[in-house]
Amino acid sequence: MDRIQFYEIIYSIVKEIPVGYVMTYGQIAYLAGEPQYARMVGWAMFHAPKEWYLPCHRVVNSQGRLVPGWQEQKALLEKEGVTLKANGCVNMKLHQWQPADHE
Repeated sequence: MDRIQFYEIIYSIVKEIPVGYVMTYGQIAYLAGEPQYARMVGWAMFHAPKEWYLPCHRVVNSQGRLVPGWQEQKALLEKEGVTLKANGCVNMKLHQWQPADHE
């Protein structure tokens, strides 16, 4: 699979993340069939076409950390009811989405 095909799969997964939930880069890579490509998921999010209005803010790292330097991410998640712990990370126990239809 080439990079463009992989990005398209990633975008289709991200598009499904419901309001109030998050997924990790690694989780998305796994669902896309390339579990070792978590960093490539990050690149895909960075290059996501703005006009597609993908909920990129719902993608976090495995500890629930937000994207460094992207101040809007926290506000967008909180607006959707996502709770953050004292360390600024998403409460993954409450908000990590496990899509049953991709298992």
